[in-house]
Amino acid sequence: MKSIFDEVSRQCSRAVTNNYSTSFSLASKMLGPSIRQDIHNIYGFVRFADEIVDTFHDYDKRVLLDRFEQDLAYAIDEKISLNPILNSFQETVNKYNITPDMYGAFIHSMRLDLDKSVYLTEEEYKNYIYGSADVVGLMSLKVFVKGDQQKYDDLKEDAMRLGSAFQKVNFLRDLKADLDVLERSYFPNTDLHDLKEEDKARLIEEIEADFDAGLRGIQRLPVEAKLGVYTAYKYYRRLLTRLERTPSAEIRNTRIRVPNYEKIGLLAKGYVSYRLNLI
Repeated sequence: MKSIFDEVSRQCSRAVTNNYSTSFSLASKMLGPSIRQDIHNIYGFVRFADEIVDTFHDYDKRVLLDRFEQDLAYAIDEKISLNPILNSFQETVNKYNITPDMYGAFIHSMRLDLDKSVYLTEEEYKNYIYGSADVVGLMSLKVFVKGDQQKYDDLKEDAMRLGSAFQKVNFLRDLKADLDVLERSYFPNTDLHDLKEEDKARLIEEIEADFDAGLRGIQRLPVEAKLGVYTAYKYYRRLLTRLERTPSAEIRNTRIRVPNYEKIGLLAKGYVSYRLNLI
């Protein structure tokens, strides 16, 4: 029965979330049960595409990404895929009418990572972030509002700003790997090989503005989504604080982390704020 296969596919997406990201896994547990699985389905899709271009160095990444994109199109059109990650993703896409421009923009940004290593202009930088992060926020928002187009339109800009903030924090945190392993430089007009304190401060100020906009959106999210998204927000904001306190030369040479005990503390504080209607 296909229902068994569908459930196995959902389990695969949950397993991807739990194994690839402890912070996202923790945040997703704070989502309401009716939307949690669909967020796992979205995460599984974006994680697999990202893994193709970032880690499968011994394989032809272009062939793999082309095949993944082709299989995605068939999955959404036919409402089934023997790739369980795509099978669960198509379920969410078709349930919430997630449009091709969203997941297409994500694949486009992943494809840029195969060919483009340096982003020289603000336009290039913003276009990449839109495809790699903002649309992930928009796909998730589709799930959060459960088809309420007016609510989606109201929260759209804030969801994109929050996605941008998350991605820019990732860029700073992963600076060493991006430069030394993947040979990528995303921030324009910035010498990331010799990151200066003033450049770091400018980037952090930019990210803080995105976070402020994102928080305004979180405060207006439906109740089932609010605590989970707020948990992710608090984790990334703490990571940004750690980056701000770390000398720029150290950011260039190491990967800054938030210890697990701090993640648990953030979760507890976030839950209290949620219960007291302080979010």
